[in-house]
This record gives sequence, C-alpha cells and structure tokens, in this order.
Amino acid sequence: MGDVAKDLTAGTVGGAAQLIVGHPFDTIKVKLQSQPAPAPGQPPKFSGAMDAVRQTLAAEGPRGLYKGMGAPLATVAAFNAVLFTVRGQMEALLRSEPGAPLTINQQVVAGAGAGVAVSFLACPTELIKCRLQAQSALASAGPTATVAVKYGGPMDVARHVLRSEGGTRGLFKGLFPTLAREVPGNAAMFGVYEGIKQYLAGGGDTSGLGRGSLVVAGGLAGASFWAMVYPTDVVKSVIQVDDYKNPKYSGSLNAFNKILASEGVKGLYKGFGPAMARSVPANAACFLAYEVTRSSLG
Repeated sequence: MGDVAKDLTAGTVGGAAQLIVGHPFDTIKVKLQSQPAPAPGQPPKFSGAMDAVRQTLAAEGPRGLYKGMGAPLATVAAFNAVLFTVRGQMEALLRSEPGAPLTINQQVVAGAGAGVAVSFLACPTELIKCRLQAQSALASAGPTATVAVKYGGPMDVARHVLRSEGGTRGLFKGLFPTLAREVPGNAAMFGVYEGIKQYLAGGGDTSGLGRGSLVVAGGLAGASFWAMVYPTDVVKSVIQVDDYKNPKYSGSLNAFNKILASEGVKGLYKGFGPAMARSVPANAACFLAYEVTRSSLG
C-alpha cells in the first residue's frame, strides 16, 4: 500500500474510534452551547453538564446521547482520511530528506494545513449534527425558540437546508468559525502530540513508544485543541442553529459580540466541561487507533 492509502485507512479507523467514544460528550456540549437564554428571573433549561445528561436520558433515553451521529458517522471516513492524509502529504513536503523526523514546528504547520482541508467537510457535517443535537433544547423553549423546524434525521436536515436556506451555500453556514477552529486547533493538536511523543521517547525517534504513551500523547493533544479554540466552537454552534428566516445573529463577529455582551466571557465557554471531558478519551482512542492501524499496514 502507498502512504496515501495507508493514511486513508488508518485515518478512517481512528475517526470511527473517536466518534464512538466521544459523541455523547459532544451532544451535551452542543445542548449547553445552544440552549436559549432564560427569561428574566427564570433558570436556564440545563443547570450544567450533568443536568443536561439527566434530562436527555429521561426524555430520550440513551439513544438521545447519540443523536446526530448519523451525519458524522457517514462522513467520518472522509473527514479523518482527509485530515491524516493531508497532514501526511505536508509532512513529506516539509521533510529535509525522506524518512527524516519532523520538528515540532513543522508538525504545527502540517496540522494547520490539514485543518484548512477538513474545514470544508466539517462545516456541513456539523451543521446537520448541531441541528439534530440542539432541537430538543430549542423546541422546549416555547415561542421564543430560535429553531421551529423539527427534523426527522440527517437527510431531513440536509433536504430542508438545500430547499429553504439558500441551497448548497446554506450547508456551509458557519464556515468562517469552522476554519477559525480547525486551523489553529489542528496546528496545536498535532504539535502537542509530536512534542509529547518526543518527550516520552527521549528524542526524535518515537517509533518505539508503547500504546500507553500514545494514549497519553493523544489525549493531551486533543485537550490542547479545545483549550486553544473553544470560543470559536461556541460561535459556530449558535450560528449553525440560528433561524434562517429570523436570525438572531448577522454573522460570526456579531454572534461573538452579542454573547460577550449578554453573558460575558463565561458565555463563550458554555459546554467547555463536556468538551474537555470528551477530548481526552476520544482523541486518545483516535490517535491510538490511527497509529496501531498505520503500523500494521507496514
């Protein structure tokens, strides 16, 4: 197998592992991010992450934690294949000679390039996912709900957006904050991943690291992604679930300013706990599955 085919295969396996482990955390994150502001004197729908879990389980059962998984599951092969393949090809371009290990700075550049590529896949996929994840919280907000449409599944969201929200362009709503998340986030993640691996290996040759070390490096790398870019993810989520006909936000900067003005800095970190709780095990699973699969392919 060529390097591209190996990265495609290993990236697909890693992405599937990441999705299975991390999706319930992501569902809670999106529900917290997108819940409407409560009326004066009234408590928010969810008081926190554990309350969101309890209400979701009570109203929808365990399946509610995996709502919206169809869209990313259907595209996880493409998403992670592009991420790891573009990163691999950029590594080849940045190497001083074939087989030479990359510096941490070079890994940062490779991660940023991969982030640009995956943004164009992530944006429509996450728009569909966020609509499905958020609709139960928004529907219970009464007449002030920002989204009135009830979706039957991923394809129903896609059909509605294509028909009623500007066609293909509607599926790329939130592309700017998606890029603002994926480019610096992946730069940080791959840089931290390589840095921790080199630290644990005691040098540039990390080929002898065991699975435990890969789990540690992958988990901390995933945490660095969200620590770097979390407010942009909040902006992305509220933009993507905003009502097309009666929008609350005119754009990403407007959403950022409105959240900051009405809720303060805290509003830009809604759902941060579940995101961080998800990032460590999900990315540990992703990188471990990628590395093991890539190594088994020779």
